[in-house]
Amino acid sequence: LRPYRRRIQIIFQDPYRSLNPRRVVGDSIIEGATNYGLPKEEALKRARSLMELVQLDPNALDRFPHQFSGGQRQRICIARALTMEPEVLIADEAVSALDVSVQAQVLKLLDDVRKRFNLAVLFITHDLRVAAQICDTVAVMSQSKVVEYGLTHDVFTNSQHEYTQSLLNAAPGKDWDFGHFSRPDRKP
Repeated sequence: LRPYRRRIQIIFQDPYRSLNPRRVVGDSIIEGATNYGLPKEEALKRARSLMELVQLDPNALDRFPHQFSGGQRQRICIARALTMEPEVLIADEAVSALDVSVQAQVLKLLDDVRKRFNLAVLFITHDLRVAAQICDTVAVMSQSKVVEYGLTHDVFTNSQHEYTQSLLNAAPGKDWDFGHFSRPDRKP
C-alpha cells in the first residue's frame, strides 16, 4: 500500500481531532512529506507556500491547533493533505462541522485547489445542498450500496431511485432549488 499512500490524501470532518494538539501545525503539515524523504527545509518551504494558498499566514506554522478557529484548522488540514502532492483528495464530511459562512469559503477553496492541482476529489457528505454546489457527479448510497449514480444536476432534478427521492424530499428547506445550484454544464 505504501506507493498509494502518497497519491491519496484525506481531509477529515473534525480538524481539531485530526491535528495533534501537542505539535505545532507546521510539524503536522510537513510530517508526511518528511516521512517520504523530503528534506525538512524543503518541506517547510512547501508548507509556507501552502499556508498562503489556503489563505493563512505562513508565519503561523509555529502555533498550536487550539490557537486557530475551526475554519482555519480545516484550511491547515487541506494544506497538510496537499503537502504530499496527491492525485486524489478525499474530503470526508470536511465542512459539516463548520458554520455556513465558513463552509462556503472552504468549499470555494476546495474547488480552487481541485482546479489548480488537477485533483480528483471524493467528497463524502450527508448534506445534499453541499453536494449540489461542489460535486460534478454524485453517488447516492443506501445500506452500503450505491442506488443511484450520475451527473449531480441529473440526479437531483430527475432522480430515478425512490431512496434518492426520499432524501431530496427530506432535505431541510423543502423549496431549495437543487437544479439551480447543481450546474448541468459541469462534467466529471
